[in-house]
Amino acid sequence: MTAPGQPLLSLRGIKAYYGSVAALKGVDVDVNEGEIVALIGANGAGKSTLMMTVFGSPRAREGRICFAGRDITALPTHEVAKLRIAQSPEGRRIFSRMTVMENLQIGATVTGAGDFDADLDRVFALFPRLRDRRHQRGGTLSGGEQQMLAIGRALMSRPRLILLDEPSLGLAPLLAQQIFAAIRALNERDKLTVFLVEQNAYHALKLAHRGYVMVNGEITLQGSGRELLQRPEIRAAYLEGGTR
Repeated sequence: MTAPGQPLLSLRGIKAYYGSVAALKGVDVDVNEGEIVALIGANGAGKSTLMMTVFGSPRAREGRICFAGRDITALPTHEVAKLRIAQSPEGRRIFSRMTVMENLQIGATVTGAGDFDADLDRVFALFPRLRDRRHQRGGTLSGGEQQMLAIGRALMSRPRLILLDEPSLGLAPLLAQQIFAAIRALNERDKLTVFLVEQNAYHALKLAHRGYVMVNGEITLQGSGRELLQRPEIRAAYLEGGTR
């Protein structure tokens, strides 16, 4: 268990590079147990890079990543996954030639078969469409259904922390709202800790307990979701000129 007051995920001074180009320039972020924390910023700000750095791809060249008090900075990706950290990556990256069931089975390989049926029922209760399409190939699903499958596959590993990278990307507004509602339910009902990277700043900050703003590989602002929504510079930069 995480000690009282200690973040579940802590990133300190994280620097990461693509070749000689610095993508992250000394980033500090905390995600406390039971929170939804949003990371917002423009395209190319380094948001996805930070999330991937937690899993070691790219590897943090400087700084320290701790999960539940353990230094995981140098752990291989598969060892990080065994710690009950799951990721739904940008672009979904489901196995398009495999069925919905086969994708979900792959998600469960970390935990084994003991709880598979219960975990499957949990995913189907959250996303009933996946139950209806369980024998359908992933590549034939709609964009929204593929996003549901990507999150469902991550949930099959029974995570303590889930990293969600752009879950609303490319979705119609109604489907995006369904995805955000599912994230809220996972947090409130199942007490799942969520680290959310999202370009839709309004919905992300409305959903999140706390948020961070990233610009050019650096954290420039942080605060509660409500506080950040009210800041004029956030409204001007990310909320359609403050019209929300």
